[in-house]
Amino acid sequence: MDLSSSTIDKLYSAALKASQPNEAGKSDADDKSSADSFVSTVTAATKETAATIKRGEETAQDMMAGKADAHSVVEALAATEMALEMAVSVRDRVVQAYQEILRMPV
Repeated sequence: MDLSSSTIDKLYSAALKASQPNEAGKSDADDKSSADSFVSTVTAATKETAATIKRGEETAQDMMAGKADAHSVVEALAATEMALEMAVSVRDRVVQAYQEILRMPV
């Protein structure tokens, strides 16, 4: 299973919430809660991606052992490829955002 659209939506909303400036009347505890929410969402997405990749590897090994058919291997490897592409895309966007922050005048 690759990253679902609900996981992607959670990642986006958590990142958006964590990136909002501190408003008047908002405590540091609220900011910490936003950051913790973002971290937990990213952690969950990372674990989901790792599990997808592991399932793809296990299915490929099962095929080599004669325990899986070609169709299930193709499905598992397609899901693995999509999960990996998503992880690379997220990484690229994070690096791009970081570079943009570095270019900001102080």
